[in-house]
Amino acid sequence: MVFGPCTLDRASGQLRRHGHVVGLTPKAYDVLRYLVERPGRLVTKQELFDAVWQDVFVGDAALKVCVREIRKALDDDAQQPSFIETAHRRGYRFIAPIVEDQPAPKPARRDEEAPETHYARSGDVNIAYQVVGEGPIDLVFVMGWVSHLDCFWTEPAFARFLNRLAEFSRLILFDKRGTGLSDRVTTLPTLEQRMDDVRAVMAAAGSRQAVLLGVSEGGPMCSLFATTYPDRTRALIMIGTYAKRLWATDYPWAPSRESRERFLEEIRTNWGGPVGIEVRAPSRANDPEFRSWWSHYLRLGASPGAALALTQMNAEIDVRHVLPLVRVPTLVLHRTGDQCLLIDEGRYVADLVPGSRFVALPGNDHLPFVGDQDATLDEIEAFVSATAGAARQDRVLATVLCAQFGDGHAPPESDAVFADHVRRQLGSFRGRGLTFERDGFFAAFDGPARAIACARVLSADSARLGWRGHFGLHTGECDVTPDGRVSGLAFDRAHAVASFANAGEVLVSRTVTDLVAGSGVVFEVRGSHPLSSDGIPWRLFAVI
Repeated sequence: MVFGPCTLDRASGQLRRHGHVVGLTPKAYDVLRYLVERPGRLVTKQELFDAVWQDVFVGDAALKVCVREIRKALDDDAQQPSFIETAHRRGYRFIAPIVEDQPAPKPARRDEEAPETHYARSGDVNIAYQVVGEGPIDLVFVMGWVSHLDCFWTEPAFARFLNRLAEFSRLILFDKRGTGLSDRVTTLPTLEQRMDDVRAVMAAAGSRQAVLLGVSEGGPMCSLFATTYPDRTRALIMIGTYAKRLWATDYPWAPSRESRERFLEEIRTNWGGPVGIEVRAPSRANDPEFRSWWSHYLRLGASPGAALALTQMNAEIDVRHVLPLVRVPTLVLHRTGDQCLLIDEGRYVADLVPGSRFVALPGNDHLPFVGDQDATLDEIEAFVSATAGAARQDRVLATVLCAQFGDGHAPPESDAVFADHVRRQLGSFRGRGLTFERDGFFAAFDGPARAIACARVLSADSARLGWRGHFGLHTGECDVTPDGRVSGLAFDRAHAVASFANAGEVLVSRTVTDLVAGSGVVFEVRGSHPLSSDGIPWRLFAVI
């Protein structure tokens, strides 16, 4: 096991630093090994006493002596530790990243070996993916929370589930950025970036159109992809999914913030062990072999910090405004006794998606490959085989940017400097459908974070170019003409949002804020205002 300049060789019982053996007393070595094998987890003093000094009573002094010896060997500063963090009066936590984790995953059973891993380039990030099977329909499998491609194949039930999918499809698997075999990143991906990663993987795999299958957290991302890129989406399948992850009066099935905080604390304290197994796989929660695999899978899938950040980001997801805009054939599967995500959430999702099919399956496991997987697979196979891929490609989900100019400073389209600047900025942020009007312009974007970034740049440049813009953004359904121009209700609402913005201000609707979880964009409430003739007020937010 490698961490920093050190290697812990469990076979020989030696610690090496910069390639040289560092002497440790047997008890100090045992303490270090116990901590290293549980990275990111708080190990209590009593647990260390029970593990290292079995049936022998020792006091705190003996443990402190061992920890001091380890710190000296690792050249670790107790005040600003790089390896071992002290939790006052409670215990210790090993905090250094493990470059080379525990023994490699157990060899896959029979012929269920992991397929070859390839990499797709998504911006400046490498996304790991695998392709299995040669079926007539491409199926992109999107696992929720964390994942590790090679580790999929070391659990026989998971390998069987994937192999069955590959019998009737060309199955495409991937690890999202920041997890598994994909590049580790300093900031974890937003839904928008995850869509970019799917597009990159599909392009690298030579897939023009695919069925998207999202498990749990993968469901919201897949629904957003299906509405944004209906021409790339043959059909949509969501298993054990949700529309929102925090309780609200109109969404009473989700956990409260206090409940989510308790789960975050479990991650902080116990990552390295089988976190969350009791509600995700209750039928196998007491199976020692499965518990060991799940612990190993989570550790390989994400670092403690990444797991914490992902869970926090997922808590902010809200796609309730997106689901009614799905225009592709959709299947929603949910187990009746799912303890992680209640069946009411799956039924709610299906109710919002026009024409979707909802199937309640028996069982209480959240993970689809645990429990009666054949019932799930039979529904998927029948649905995939029946889809004709007749998705509406003339209507997409987009974030519309409206810029209005006040104070008599409306630069006309004929102003070459202004027009060129706008076109250049739109190109940088993948804007399209630029339309100049008498008092401003419209454009559409395939992601809200990109639209916000573009609006902020244009707002910042306004003084230099001699104009003051009022910027409004709204995410909604847009019509696409054969020549690529976009129009529709979302344009009217973006125009209404802009009318409430102050000069130089970027104002957005609630649908925009709901889709940029994890982006780091900060908003300030600007009250509620009607955006259409129905007079219904919409909450507006300023980008600050």
